Amino acid sequence: MHNLFKSFIFSLIIFFSNPVNAHVKHYEKLNSIHFDIYRNNDRIGQHVFTFEKKDDLLFVNSEITFEIKKFGVVFYKYHVKGTEIYKNGHLVKFNSKTKQNKKDKYANIELTSNDEYLIDGSSFKGKAPKEYVIGTWWNHSIAKSKAQISAVSGRIINQKVTFLGKENITIDGKTYESLHFNFSSTDKKLDKNKKLNTDVWYEEKTLNWIKASFNKKGKWEYRLISTK
Repeated sequence: MHNLFKSFIFSLIIFFSNPVNAHVKHYEKLNSIHFDIYRNNDRIGQHVFTFEKKDDLLFVNSEITFEIKKFGVVFYKYHVKGTEIYKNGHLVKFNSKTKQNKKDKYANIELTSNDEYLIDGSSFKGKAPKEYVIGTWWNHSIAKSKAQISAVSGRIINQKVTFLGKENITIDGKTYESLHFNFSSTDKKLDKNKKLNTDVWYEEKTLNWIKASFNKKGKWEYRLISTK
C-alpha cells in the first residue's frame, strides 16, 4: 500500500511540476494522433491531429468530422479544421473554422508583443493571459491551467480540474495505465449547454491523451485509435 501511495504521488509530481513549454516540447516527436468519436456507443466520426516541425516552429493541425443520423437520415453535421503554431513551446498563433450544420464559427488567436493573447472569435473578442491553454485536449498542460480558450469560438472557459486517480482502461483491446481528470466550469451562471464537464484520460507513461467522455444530449466518447 505504501509503494502504491508513493507511485500515486510521483505521478502527480511528474504531471504537474513541468512548465507549460516543456509539456509542448514533449510532443514534438509525434506525427499523428487519431481518435474515433462515439455517441451512445455508436461510431459517428473521427478527430485527427497531425504534427509537423518546421525550423523552430511546431504546427499542430486538427480536423474533426462527425454526423448524427436518425432512421438513416443525417440531421446533424459537424466539421472543424484548426491549426496551432508553437514557438519555444508556447502557442503563438491559432486559427480554426467550424461548420455546425449551417452555422459558421471561428477562432483566431495570436500572441502579442505584450505577451498576452489577442482573441478574435465568433463568441469572444478580447485578450487573455499567456498562461491560458487552447482547449484541444492533446496538450496535457491544460490540466494546470485556470482557464482554457475554446478552439471553436474563442470564448474563455474558467475551469476546475480534479484528479480522479490512476486507472487501467482498455481501448480496442489494448490496456493503458492512465491518469484520470475531470474538467468542469467554475462559472455557475453559464447555460447548461455551455458548461464544461468532461472526463479526460492521459496515458501515465507517455502523457498522451487517450480518451475523453462527456454527456450532452447523449453519452459521447473520444477513443484513441493510434499514435504515431
